[in-house]
Amino acid sequence: MKKHEDLIQKLADCLAACQFCADQCLAEDDVAKMIDCIRTDRDCADACQMAINFVARQSSNSKSVVDLCRNLCKACGDECAKHDMDHCQACANACRACEEACENFLKVAA
Repeated sequence: MKKHEDLIQKLADCLAACQFCADQCLAEDDVAKMIDCIRTDRDCADACQMAINFVARQSSNSKSVVDLCRNLCKACGDECAKHDMDHCQACANACRACEEACENFLKVAA
């Protein structure tokens, strides 16, 4: 697990940022405008949690799960970047960092 410590940390950071962003979106004045953001936050958080589990236990399916996570991090980062709120911008940054960490893992795992 030590060799994937950076990836696991980025996944955990992204998971937390997505959970926080979704929660904060629910408190916005116009929640209806935040539906896509909330949904992508939740999808990304779930994918990050799954990727943490698979990478930590060195599953032979880690590559597939990390690839899915990378794609969902990109989608979530793109969605959150559309919104000016601090929580959305912080989430977009965490998603971008996680997407990059996933990409690096996939290059090594290939």
